[in-house]
Order: sequence, then structure tokens, then C-alpha cells
Amino acid sequence: MSRPTGRPATGATTPATALRAPAPGWATEADVVVVGSGVAGLTVALRCAAAGAKVTVVTKARLDDGSTRWAQGGIAAALGEGDTPGQHLDDTLVAGAGLCDERAVRTLVTEGPGAVRRLIATGARFDADEDTGEILLTREGGHHRSRIAHAGGDATGAEISRALVAAVRAAGIDTVENALVLDLLKDGSGRAAGVTLHVMGEGRRDGVGAVRADAVVLATGGMGQIFSATTNPAVSTGDGVALALRAGAEVSDLEFVQFHPTVLWLGPEAQGQQPLVSEAVRGEGAHLVDADGVRFMRGRHELAELAPRDIVAKAIMRRMRERGAEHMYLDARHFGAPMWERRFPTILAACRAHGIDPVTEPIPVAPAAHYASGGVRTDLRGRTTVPGLYACGEVACTGVHGANRLASNSLLEGLVFAERIAEDITAGPRPAGAAGPGPAPARSAAGRPGAGPGGPPLLASEARYQIQHIMTHGAGVLRSAESLARAADRLDQVQDEAVAELRRDGKTAEPGVGTWEATNLHLVARVLVAAALRREETRGCHWREDRPERDDAAWRRHLLVTLRPDGALDVRSTDSEAFPPPTTTPRPETESRP
Repeated sequence: MSRPTGRPATGATTPATALRAPAPGWATEADVVVVGSGVAGLTVALRCAAAGAKVTVVTKARLDDGSTRWAQGGIAAALGEGDTPGQHLDDTLVAGAGLCDERAVRTLVTEGPGAVRRLIATGARFDADEDTGEILLTREGGHHRSRIAHAGGDATGAEISRALVAAVRAAGIDTVENALVLDLLKDGSGRAAGVTLHVMGEGRRDGVGAVRADAVVLATGGMGQIFSATTNPAVSTGDGVALALRAGAEVSDLEFVQFHPTVLWLGPEAQGQQPLVSEAVRGEGAHLVDADGVRFMRGRHELAELAPRDIVAKAIMRRMRERGAEHMYLDARHFGAPMWERRFPTILAACRAHGIDPVTEPIPVAPAAHYASGGVRTDLRGRTTVPGLYACGEVACTGVHGANRLASNSLLEGLVFAERIAEDITAGPRPAGAAGPGPAPARSAAGRPGAGPGGPPLLASEARYQIQHIMTHGAGVLRSAESLARAADRLDQVQDEAVAELRRDGKTAEPGVGTWEATNLHLVARVLVAAALRREETRGCHWREDRPERDDAAWRRHLLVTLRPDGALDVRSTDSEAFPPPTTTPRPETESRP
């Protein structure tokens, strides 16, 4: 067990753009600090601990409160008879709309089945045939095969979280719960040396402190809270992406935010986390219909309701506009009560809690922010452009998802790349300079200056709702140059007002969880809008109404964003859909794992 030293971390510094916060009042040490407790973070922790590393897991709420717990549908892998990694690869590449890194996808689908089996060995129990014991598999959007393993009907994430949390506790891994990570610590050479964090509790770890470690793994999940309506839990405020940007890391593909097509519609004023109606419901035969009962997905795609998510979300939005409606319907009345109760008990309970009985009536649904396909750019070992800093899960951009994530690839990505990170960290002495991918050649720069010396001001916690309103109306499912420019201007106003007050009165919002979260959301929102403005096409889940066509000649490439020391954003593009290679020769990559 790592023990506090009673003094702040020494020999390490935070960046000039770091969040304003009190100096660390306590410190502790580990070999590896993992920030996040979903499938990605806990898998890294377990694998590193098994190899003898001293691990500390830092999580924003309780160990089982992250996004993994909310995953309903399942985990995709080529486990069924007749299915192959090659078929899984093909479906993933199609969904990614030309921007997947094929090497990353091949790694995912090849190593995926073994990773799922190791997850089962850890204690996860998937639904299986009572007679044969074989794992039951279903289909979801974009998949041409039944390859989605599920648990508890529609409670897959909860079961995976249960198993991993139990394993972490059984292994005696050090954990710090109810802790918001603030910034990365670096040593004199610029290598990651730990993190600062704020613990919302009492005892020996209370208030701002530091965990010093040779390796830092970001597994902080998503950023759905930058929009008014999302499937993400309240803790998903983009903290990992914001930390990485302030630390100098490169972020990519943040314009590709997936809006889940079928989220329970709770009314026009509903805000925050909304109940998800899993894609697996459509996989079992539910139909999307309008108020007249017309199945509008027929004829739009060969897979109809099981088309990739971006296509279904766009079709719903178009039908809503055509009909002047606020939502569409998902009709699964033909399932009957026994199937609803057996296969989708969680969704059934959520619908009934809101006065809707899917056994007897269609479910009102509309798209809502669901998943960030982009994030902190990594190589195939999870290494970022900052030495010693790794990222995996939704916070990372491995190149697997491209412009649109294939259904149920998220849990698998977290699992596979978490194992690769643990292998890299525990493999022994690191080659000199093998710190991950290097920067791409610069094409252009964009952004606005921050507050200058002393670091940027904090935003008031109330700014969170202002940011959500700006992003929902300017950078939601439907975007245009006009809406994005308006969003950029309004985000600038939020920052400018805080900067002006700091310069005029020397005042900024008081450091605290609410102000740190609002400041993180603002930074991530700026990056998303800057990238969405730059990408003048429609591709995957980035839908530009003023640029309705996909433009491979100009835009089959990634946008890379870094944060300058003065707070401005540097936006560049790659030369192709492939990420630039690392600046030094990494350890040899393998296509499969025994």
C-alpha cells in the first residue's frame, strides 16, 4: 500500500497552462498511477500489478461509477462459429468512414477474442446457452454477424465493472476514490512524473495532493457533459483530454462525437444524463417508426435499422425535420413481456420509471451525445506524445474508430489497448526516446490567446450550463459553418470575460470541483469546435449541413490539436488517414497475441 509522505511532490513541475489550485498538501508514490476505473483503467491496473508493479488507481467517484457501468449492449469480438477477425475488421472500417487506422483495427479484432476470454477468466460472466454453455451472441448496428456478447440481458457494463472491481480489491491494489485529477507532473526532462489531484473526502488524503509515478495512464472516459443531453454520467467532463492538452499532448479527431440514435426522449427541457435504449433492441428486431408507424429506415440502407449509428442518427434527424417532430419512436411491442423482462430488464425498468411501457406502446427516442471517437492520440502501445503518459479507452484516440465508432467496439478497445499498455510499462527498461508518436508536419495554426503569465482563469461552475447550451445548439448533431462560428465566438466570450475580470480585479473563480470541471469542459469544447470548423465536409458522425458530401481528396486525413503555452490552439492535419509514425523506432508490433 502506498503511503502519504505528508509533503508535496518535489522535483516535478506542472505546465504553465495548469489549472489554478492550491499547492499539494500531501503526496504518495507508485510505479504506475492509473486515472479512471472503467474497463480500460482497471485492466491496466490488474495487469501491471500482476507483473509486480506498485499501482495506484485514482477515480473521480467510486470504483464502479464510470461509463463502463452504463454500457448496455455488450462487447464485440469474433467469438461465434463462422465469424472471423477479418469480417470484424471489415465492418469496423466501413463504420469508420475512411478514417480508421487499419493497423489499429487489425490489432483490435485479432487480439480481441483472447482479451475477452481473459476477461472471463478474471470473473466476468456473460449470458450463455443453458444447454451448451456457449456464449450467446447478438447483432448491433453495422455488424454483419452476431458477435456481441452480453451479460444480464442489457447490463453488460455493470457485470464487467463488478468483475474488475472485485479483482482489483482482491489484489489489494491501492485506490483513491472521489478524486478529481488536475494536472500532469513532469520531471526536468519533460517526462510524466505523476499527477496532482483533489480528493473530495476526509482523512489522510483530503484536498489537493500528488501521486508521483514513473508512468501515468489516462483512462478517464468521455466528455459527453459538454452537451445538454447525453448518455454519459455526470463525471464525464473531459478531464483527461483537458489534462493531456495542458501537458502538451496531441489530441485528434475530437470533431467526431457520436450521437446515439435511440436515447429515451424525456421532453425538450431534459438535461444531463438520459436513459439509453441499447442498439441491441434493434438487433433483436425492433423497428424505428414515425408517428404514423412508417418504418423510415427501409430503403435508406441495406441494414435498415441496423445501419451504422451515424446513418441512423441522421435519418432520425431528417425525419424529425420533415415531420416537424421532436422525436421518433422505437417499436418493439412484438417482443412481448417475457422477452422484454428476460433480455432487456434494465431498459424496461427505465422506460416504465418514466411512464412508458414498451410492451404496449412505442418508445419515444431521439439522438443524444454518446461517445467521443477522438481523444488523446496514441500509438499501438497506448503511448502519447508526452513521454511516460499513456491513454486508453474513450479518452484515447488509437485510430480504431475513425469518423464513427462501430457499435460495441468501445469496451473491446479499452480491454485490448489496456493490456498493451500494461505490457509496455512492465516490459523492462525502455529504449531511449521511445515515448510514442511524434508530431505531424504543421499545416496551419488557429486559436485564441489565454490569460498570459500566471495561467488562465478558472470559470465559474455555472459556466458549465452555458457551455452545454452553446455546444448543443452550435456543434450538435447538425452543424454548419455559421453555427460553429457562432459557437466559437460565444465560447471565446466566456473565456474573455473571465480573463478581463482577472486582469481588471485580479479575481478568478474559487478553485473547486465545479470550477475545475467547467474549465475543462470549456477547453475541450474549444478544441471540438475548432476541429469541426476546419473539417469542411460531412463524414461519419460529423455532419456539416453546408458541406453535405464526403470529400476524400481533401479530408481523408486527421486533424491534430495541441495547446500552446499562451493558451492558443494549434490545429494541423495529417497527410493521409494514417497517423504519423513515432519519431523513434518502437518495440516491434505483433499482429496477434498467443
